[in-house]
Amino acid sequence: MKPRHRAYLLAAAAGVAVGLAAAAGIVYRKQIKSAASLKRLTGYADGYDLYAIDIAYDYNLDRIIAAGVRDDQAYIDAVVAQVLPGVPAHVQAPQFACSAFVAVDAEGRVRTGRNYDFKDDTSALLVRNHPRDGYASIGFAALNNLGDNTPLDSVAGRAAALMGPFAQLDGVNECGVSIAVLTLDSKPCDQDTQRPVINTSLAIRLVLNRAATTQEAVDLLSAYDMHAMAGRDYHFFINDAAGDARVVEWDPHDPDRAFKATPVTQVTNFYACYDDEVLPNQKNGELGHGKERAVAIADVLDAHVGAQDEAVAWKALRAAAQEPNPEDITSNTQWSVVFDNTEPAAAITLRRHWGDVDAFAL
Repeated sequence: MKPRHRAYLLAAAAGVAVGLAAAAGIVYRKQIKSAASLKRLTGYADGYDLYAIDIAYDYNLDRIIAAGVRDDQAYIDAVVAQVLPGVPAHVQAPQFACSAFVAVDAEGRVRTGRNYDFKDDTSALLVRNHPRDGYASIGFAALNNLGDNTPLDSVAGRAAALMGPFAQLDGVNECGVSIAVLTLDSKPCDQDTQRPVINTSLAIRLVLNRAATTQEAVDLLSAYDMHAMAGRDYHFFINDAAGDARVVEWDPHDPDRAFKATPVTQVTNFYACYDDEVLPNQKNGELGHGKERAVAIADVLDAHVGAQDEAVAWKALRAAAQEPNPEDITSNTQWSVVFDNTEPAAAITLRRHWGDVDAFAL
């Protein structure tokens, strides 16, 4: 499950206050507009809610990549330079698991299902992004990764929410390409073949901004060296409006971490390229775990071949969802989302509130 995007973007409160005070100038006009769009959409008693933000500011993705992102702080420094220059911030990263799959209904409508699992509860941030030189997209970030689960309560929280486009764990763009990041148990990938370097978070942003098909996403990612963030390893589930679903991975058995793109229907936290070597209900060394959740999803989807509508997608998500377990960091489904790849949109529920779904068009 998770992009291991696994990035905590925590803006220092004092620095943020100074930075946003300066925002009265033209430099921060679009940042102020973005921050003003931040809204809370739910009101759960536990205080972990769904928020939404519309990103109005411009950023240069190529400049962030060119800054060098082989370590997490270099990445966040490059992002802050684009979003809130002069504001200090630092990166941390949690661990989490996930499930993802493709479903196709009788009319040929394609959907992507995705559970985001993590032991600690978090608020979620719906990020609507309309980059000047890329495709529009919608997706979700974990607000505890951004350092503030109640971002409307402070200037620092609003500033942290502005980092949403660079902390997303999943999303779908206007072309119908969706992507979700899931953690693995292997040694973190850190390729060095002299190609440009991207990290886990940038891979998500790159695909949503620039890929019109799964094949384009595969071609994009294969052109870069991959640096896995926060001391964890990851793979990506990518799908498009044609239902071309693949898992992008970096082979843990290869010293050079060869790039692999494997066609799949569903996946969890194990290597799809070594599917035959992974067993359910156990750890499988560097090849990963959680295959029992993939089997549960497959059982639902296989029972509805040719008729995997939205109701079936939600049934599959429920089959793979996880209850809280304080002893298991990859437990506790924080959100479940169904992305519509045919007519790009998202429907989400937080923490297994299956009767409380919010839907959003791109």
